Amino acid sequence: MSTGWSIYVIVLVLANLAGCWALLSWTKRRRPGDPKPEDTTHVWDGDIREYNKPLPRWWIIGFYLTIVFSVGYLVWYGGFGTFPGLGKWSSAGEHAADKARHDAILAETFAPYAGRAISDLAGDERAVELGRAIFANTCATCHGSSAQGAIGYPNLTDDIWHWGGSEDRILASILDGRQGVMPEWGTVLNGMGGENAVLSVATYVRALAGEVPANDYFAAQGKGLYEGVCVACHGIDGKGNQDLGAPDLTDGYAMYGNSLESIMETINRGRHGVMPAHRELLGETRSRLVGSYVWSLSNPPAGATRQAENQ
Repeated sequence: MSTGWSIYVIVLVLANLAGCWALLSWTKRRRPGDPKPEDTTHVWDGDIREYNKPLPRWWIIGFYLTIVFSVGYLVWYGGFGTFPGLGKWSSAGEHAADKARHDAILAETFAPYAGRAISDLAGDERAVELGRAIFANTCATCHGSSAQGAIGYPNLTDDIWHWGGSEDRILASILDGRQGVMPEWGTVLNGMGGENAVLSVATYVRALAGEVPANDYFAAQGKGLYEGVCVACHGIDGKGNQDLGAPDLTDGYAMYGNSLESIMETINRGRHGVMPAHRELLGETRSRLVGSYVWSLSNPPAGATRQAENQ
């Protein structure tokens, strides 16, 4: 708040308080010509009379005390512009104190899990339960309550990881986020191979995943275009590059859909997927707990895997 606005607020507050005091003082006085307290001209139901009696003194004193209390309150809690108040109270300070108190409680709760490996935490039932709760509160908006993702959001329950599924890479994804950029290649490819270039490359991509025969006409046409443009990120064999977040095109999974139309849309217009960084929001220990929950989804214990297969 600027000095000018601060002065304006102070003047406005004092004017209102003075106005209340003056109004109270003015209305409680009797003036020449006023009816006597016993006089009345209003009678209802024969015996109900309205007199001109003043308010009780205790009531008037109560009003004055209210004004005095208001002044004291504003002086103590800082109600005069930028004046901080004698009590140095502020809503921001109270919020900070509450946050510090709750942070201390959280720190005590999470202290046993600090610095532990994600795979180690994944074997701790309590740690996984905490990770599940944090996931539901923070990550489920994008990845879904079951962590199976959606169009544009990866499924965290399988073994397909565009940025790598090791403990360190999972933790890095949570802490510092990821940005996956697929450039727009439609214009470039059409300039190289004509109007069917994007269709041909998309078909070849589907052939890499076994969705269409390798000898398909469009797939054969797209192979050369793929090797001229796409290999830089996805590799000659289509296995991708986890350092770049370039997906493996041979596993049959496409985050934005593996239909021909969807793949063509990706090639034509590109994609820009963002995983926000959670280092500031969660801190390392809570990120490790979330990582342990995610790890447990894609790396279930051997006993749990056998049980699921038997069912």
